Amino acid sequence: MTTKTGETTAAAKCPVSFPLRKPGRSFPPPEYTAYREGEGLVRSELPSGPVWLVTRHEDVRTVLTDPRISADPSRPGFPKAGRTGGAPSQDEVPGWFVALDPPEHGRFRKTLIPEFTVRKVRELRPAIQQIVDKRIDAMLAAGDSADLIADFALPVPSLVISSLLGVPPADRDFFEAKTRVLVTLSSTDEERDKASQALLRYLGRLIQIKRRRPGEDLISRLIAADTLSRQELSGVAMLLLIAGHETTANNIGLGVVQLLSNPQWIGDDRVVEELLRYYSVADLVAFRVAVEDVEIGGQLIRAGEGIVPLIAAANHDDTVFETPDEFDPERSARSHVAFGYGVHQCLGQNLVRLEMEIAYRTLFERIPTLRLAVPVEELPLKYDGVLFGLHELPVTWT
Repeated sequence: MTTKTGETTAAAKCPVSFPLRKPGRSFPPPEYTAYREGEGLVRSELPSGPVWLVTRHEDVRTVLTDPRISADPSRPGFPKAGRTGGAPSQDEVPGWFVALDPPEHGRFRKTLIPEFTVRKVRELRPAIQQIVDKRIDAMLAAGDSADLIADFALPVPSLVISSLLGVPPADRDFFEAKTRVLVTLSSTDEERDKASQALLRYLGRLIQIKRRRPGEDLISRLIAADTLSRQELSGVAMLLLIAGHETTANNIGLGVVQLLSNPQWIGDDRVVEELLRYYSVADLVAFRVAVEDVEIGGQLIRAGEGIVPLIAAANHDDTVFETPDEFDPERSARSHVAFGYGVHQCLGQNLVRLEMEIAYRTLFERIPTLRLAVPVEELPLKYDGVLFGLHELPVTWT
């Protein structure tokens, strides 16, 4: 590690392992605290080369907003967990706009922002409520136990984003299976390639159908707007489809566990913001690269060096959030970076919040005796996922 004065520190001589999320360990990893309280930035290694891990709240927000730092994976030195790991470039998936820098990034957001305003999302409440109720109806009809991930946390956002985009609900198993490959760290490059191409082919055919027979859905409206090419529209639809269900499903599942462990907070809408901060499921998604020399937290980062701002580390920074490892919905958690920060802040954050609020409220109102069917420590966590969450959530009720 080289500081702005040119001095070398121990952190650079001994790169730390990454990712630090491993079975049997708490999340966020305890090393995050040590890094924040020490150098703030530490050196690590990925298959693509060395990277800087950024852990302090202020530094993470700086990384996410500094114009000298790029989100474009085609830039030299951009961090990758493998050949196909991480955000795809525009050559791989045109329209994957979260991997674009301004001003090109703004062209896509300008088209999509009107679809995700607070007012527009609020109009979806009745449809989301109906989806949630139907999933609970199905669970109750099946007996007195369920896997809450497979039967509720995953299908709710999957059906919501399917309805929004105009994807037939019957195709949910297909795109969930392909998404699972893309968000699993242990998937091979070949598996990711096949999953990505299968999704793009499917969406390309769906777009062709909607060009001939448009409906009351987002894809049809984007076709009518005529601001995106056919290839870009496929990439945008793929991004929204994946981001629109996987992140929310993980938040819903983890949130239910937290509320079952802290039942005094059931029914309090403030839990949503605190759960977003507390779990920070998208800890590992905001990879970046410096395109010019830039100083972050007193550390000089050279042009071409990769950067990984750790979202969970920032959201557990005790200089911003008092006793950050405690679940406390009474705190003001709005300054969290669970949805990113700056121009790349998550476009669908209003939708995520609404889905979580409806899911928790309705689930506990309709199944007040809901409880875990296994001890908390036996729940299978997604240590192998790009996004943190649960593989399964066995529950029962009387």
